[in-house]
Amino acid sequence: MTGPIGAGKSAALDAFARHGAATISSDEAVHRLLRDDPDVLRALAERFGPDVVGSDGADRAKIAEIVFNDPEQLAWLEELLHPRVVQANLDWRADQESRSERPLLTVTEVPLLYETGGERRFDAVVVITAPEAVRRERRRVTDAREQRLLPEAEKIARADYAYVNDGTLAELDAFVADVVGKLTA
Repeated sequence: MTGPIGAGKSAALDAFARHGAATISSDEAVHRLLRDDPDVLRALAERFGPDVVGSDGADRAKIAEIVFNDPEQLAWLEELLHPRVVQANLDWRADQESRSERPLLTVTEVPLLYETGGERRFDAVVVITAPEAVRRERRRVTDAREQRLLPEAEKIARADYAYVNDGTLAELDAFVADVVGKLTA
């Protein structure tokens, strides 16, 4: 599952879990790396200075201020994190598949799915989107993160399922229930 910032991917991921899917968030994997991975923390301190790492891990706000204003720094950070996130997701999926009671469906939330060529690792892609005004109200970030993303129309055209999340949570839940039904039929 993918989509732009503020589209409601987290709410959709929660809905997939309610409908029986095993779920994982790439954003949460990044947060764990920035909080707990000693190799990542060491590399960040070496690159950006020791003040970007504290007792609770990396200071995400300081790092965001650096990388989202400098494409070279962002490319370096993505090169550091993306392979680790992909591996964490693949390990998680392998764990799900090795269980005696495998889930009928696994859903991985990947904000930069198309941008990283990650769609090849999945059987189907769901895009969750919302009108720009709705996304602007929902998101907490004010930097230029979204400018580097593939255009929304292209994501929708490439997706197997797409949903414009501008209604209620019940409507989002109904869409998710329909997708789960189709994927597990």
